[in-house]
Amino acid sequence: MIKIGIAIGILVAAAMLMKKKDMSYRQSILKTMYPVIMWSSKAAGKKQTLFNKDQVKPTTSFYSLHATDINGANFDFASLKGKKVLIVNTASDCGFTGQYEALEKLSKQFEGKLVVIGFPANDFKEQEKADEKNIASFCQKNYGVTFPLMSKSIVIKKNHQNEVYKWLTDLSLNGWCSQEPAWNFCKYLINEEGVLTHYFPMTVDPLDQSVINAIN
Repeated sequence: MIKIGIAIGILVAAAMLMKKKDMSYRQSILKTMYPVIMWSSKAAGKKQTLFNKDQVKPTTSFYSLHATDINGANFDFASLKGKKVLIVNTASDCGFTGQYEALEKLSKQFEGKLVVIGFPANDFKEQEKADEKNIASFCQKNYGVTFPLMSKSIVIKKNHQNEVYKWLTDLSLNGWCSQEPAWNFCKYLINEEGVLTHYFPMTVDPLDQSVINAIN
């Protein structure tokens, strides 16, 4: 434990000394610490993963949904027919923010087959305080994000939860899943027919083999 503590201290000090131009000190530290955070939480992720083992179909079509993208334009989910979709609630000041990089790699790896969509939200410890313009700039400059981002909204079950997350977390709409995001960077996978098939918690890396297998 002492050695681990020393290693973490060194990583934090290094992050502070090598603060990135477009990041705060907190963001630089969290990016440096991301591999340690994922390593320490990996075991819990597999236990919290949910899947639609009976392939229950939704009662309300996934393709009837709409959202507003980060530039203020309408995003029609009917445009996603025939592709798998991975929906992720994101934040810029979270220990799991490093998953932006993995999500971009996943998006490129399955380009043409999978669409990754990020939903920035400030629901957990106010870890996404920025406005849409700054969120988009942060993601592009620091993680090279090219996949679609929606406007900042509420993703958990309370007043004004956005339409997409209401569908994802209400079994009367999606057919089986009532699990709301446990934290930032939880992932919902929808297949080519608009059926919600998996929920992966924040502790499962987007490039984890379990996610790859679910996409394939």
